[in-house]
Amino acid sequence: MRIFLFSLVNIVALIIVASSAPVSAHSSPVSAHFYNNVSTIPRSLIPSNSTWNHFNKYLGCRVGQKIKGLAKIKQYFKHFGYIDNSLSNDFTDEFDQLLFSALKTYQLNFNLNITGEFDIPTLQHMVKPRCGNPDIVNGTTHMNSGKTPTDHTVAHFSFFEGQPRWPSSKSKLKYAFLPENQLTDSVKVAFRRAFDKWSKVTPLTFKEMDSYRLVDIRIRFFVRDHGDGNPFDGPMKILAHAFAPPTRFFHLDGEENWVVDGEYLKEGMVDLESVAVHEIGHLLGLDHLSEKEAIMFPTIEDGTRKVELSRDDIEGVQMLYGSNPNYNGSSTVYTHRQ
Repeated sequence: MRIFLFSLVNIVALIIVASSAPVSAHSSPVSAHFYNNVSTIPRSLIPSNSTWNHFNKYLGCRVGQKIKGLAKIKQYFKHFGYIDNSLSNDFTDEFDQLLFSALKTYQLNFNLNITGEFDIPTLQHMVKPRCGNPDIVNGTTHMNSGKTPTDHTVAHFSFFEGQPRWPSSKSKLKYAFLPENQLTDSVKVAFRRAFDKWSKVTPLTFKEMDSYRLVDIRIRFFVRDHGDGNPFDGPMKILAHAFAPPTRFFHLDGEENWVVDGEYLKEGMVDLESVAVHEIGHLLGLDHLSEKEAIMFPTIEDGTRKVELSRDDIEGVQMLYGSNPNYNGSSTVYTHRQ
């Protein structure tokens, strides 16, 4: 697998800028980059390898050391909830106990060896393309770090704090695309397939509408800082984010090389349907999981397609909404929470 080590620097730099900057001209919606298949993407647009030398200075770094760039990595961890969001952004380049604790929690959540050091597997995982939603919110998570030893023997599905869900009166959800994004029919079909994954296992239905302002779910593509505190950062980094119900917004990065028919992907490309299935899970009330096979796992390998709901995904969404009467899967069927 090609390792996009250059991306971590760009991610943390944009997080720093977005935390203090007003909405910029980049907040305007864009006509995103879509390709029917991998053969139609110009080679010049596929991100290239960056030298490992830029990052090997962190290898084996441990408490007490001071290395230029660690302050930016602390910003990365703060953005995804591993450092208390109430703390000042005035971080130092010292590997202190704050970074040590954040790093161990990150390693635990992503099933890495808990070394408390920047080993190769940890750095490789930190630069994978991922969802922009935080893994930990206000100290709360249902990933590994939020579980007790007995929790590992039960179902692994995860909800947002307070278990928000669409009310029973909203079982027929309507969605629309921002007209300015000028999406083609083939792009819209990829989203339709993603919605269908969830409707097949729940009583929920999803219908595309023309009126963007009068729907339950609004889908739009932006680039960079777009005013919601979760900036995008260019290809192969933060791919998209979506909000818990009943908040209706689903945002995607307009600078990605989105592949509409992702049956045959290559490294450096993003399958649109795979990302859409994950973000729709957030729109329905599901949070991130530590189970790598789950759709709700926060990261995705570049150049891969991942669109099938796991048992954990299905059991979680059925706990909120119940099962589709026509669903005949082997997963446990739950009565939804009133």
